[in-house]
Amino acid sequence: MRRTVLIAGLVVVLGLAAGCTDGAAASVDSSTAPPSAPALSSASRAQPAVPSSVPTTAAAQPSVTVPEPATPALAGETTDGTSTETAAEPVTPADQGFTGLIAPVDAALAARMASSWRRGCPVALTDLRYLTLTYRGMDGTVQQGELVVAASLAEDVVAIFRQLYEIGYPIASMRLVDDFAGDDDASMAANNTSAFNCRPVTGGGGFSEHSYGTAIDLNPVQNPYLSGSVVLPAAGGAYLDRPDAPAVLHAGDEVVTAFADHGFSWGGNWHGPIDYQHFSVSGR
Repeated sequence: MRRTVLIAGLVVVLGLAAGCTDGAAASVDSSTAPPSAPALSSASRAQPAVPSSVPTTAAAQPSVTVPEPATPALAGETTDGTSTETAAEPVTPADQGFTGLIAPVDAALAARMASSWRRGCPVALTDLRYLTLTYRGMDGTVQQGELVVAASLAEDVVAIFRQLYEIGYPIASMRLVDDFAGDDDASMAANNTSAFNCRPVTGGGGFSEHSYGTAIDLNPVQNPYLSGSVVLPAAGGAYLDRPDAPAVLHAGDEVVTAFADHGFSWGGNWHGPIDYQHFSVSGR
């Protein structure tokens, strides 16, 4: 009985010892174990939404836009295609200066002069010269004209018209009378400056000085022929009082002086009839 009690007491003592040992181990384990991570709330566990266009396995790269190169502007355009050109302005041809050419009357020109020269005229075609001359038109533009004059006067006439060109004297027209079928009245009405024309004296008989190629009529409208009540051409009536207007000739002016310097007399100095357009070597 006593042995049984002793054994039972020993068992109790051993059991208590084992319990203490287990508690100490548990105490040691809990003190040395790393603290457990605190539980996260559902809000803190939520992951940010990943855009569907960006792979979840790599960080999204920033988008880069490369501008296309600008198309170069064409001449006369801006870069937006609008025109930079302005309205074209009229361009006045450069003044190349005076030219005066002298040539004999060849077969082609003789055929053209059929209305102004014929057999029986007081001068042979071989004694005439064809001139091409630069002059200034009534509008100031540079023109080329033509005259037929006596061969002996050709160089003087070129020199005279060079002076007229240089001083800016305007001429309405300078064509052969053959362009008017040799009709002096038609040539005057067209305000045409002319020289040779084998015809009678205006208002009289006999050959005119024009029949020899030694007379020139200059701008007949501004410088008409006047005999009593007769005015030729009719349009010249507006210039009988000799206004200070372009192409109107006056005694002692630069044009009259240029002709005088080369041996020509002016019909504007006559007492009757008066022929303001007429210059001649003989004075008739």
